[in-house]
Amino acid sequence: MELLSKINKTPCPWCTGFEAYRRYHDEEWGVPVKEDQKQFEFLVLESAQAGLSWSTILKKREGYRLAFADFDYNQVAQFPESYIQELLVNPAIIRNRLKIRAAVNNAQRFLEVRAAFGSFSNYIWGFVDGSPIQNHFKNMQEVPAQTQISDALAKDMKKRGFKFLGSTILYAHMQATGLVNDHLTSCYRHQEIMNLK
Repeated sequence: MELLSKINKTPCPWCTGFEAYRRYHDEEWGVPVKEDQKQFEFLVLESAQAGLSWSTILKKREGYRLAFADFDYNQVAQFPESYIQELLVNPAIIRNRLKIRAAVNNAQRFLEVRAAFGSFSNYIWGFVDGSPIQNHFKNMQEVPAQTQISDALAKDMKKRGFKFLGSTILYAHMQATGLVNDHLTSCYRHQEIMNLK
């Protein structure tokens, strides 16, 4: 039975192509994230993804980790203009002026949310009443690009001054950080994620 369970590990169809993509699906995607530094990491990466594929961002993830102080929002919030200029020519990340400046701005707004709510996690998990939404989609066509909750989150975060984080990007963030479980029911991770406390 144990051998059978190891063989029968059908993933979601989107994670094929290269090993890091499959590993991300198997180990991270959909796992509930309550740590603020990890939340900030995904905000930076998701906003960088706008208009690009997630696989492109995954390939540059370590470059982002080095360039953005291991996603320490306290440090990123204080990046001086001289360092921002260095980031604009750093080939290890997406060299988009608006996205880079948005990441620094968003670190500053992140700190404001932490001050108001005790943690960013308290804030964002409040949009799903503190518990992951368990979806039961059978195919990729059923999975939405955004929802009323991501619309509300995007509207509130925009009001708080966050940039490059619209409803579609924030729904992807919700999927990545486990606010919703969007593994297909045919995927072996669907039930595993449901079992996480």
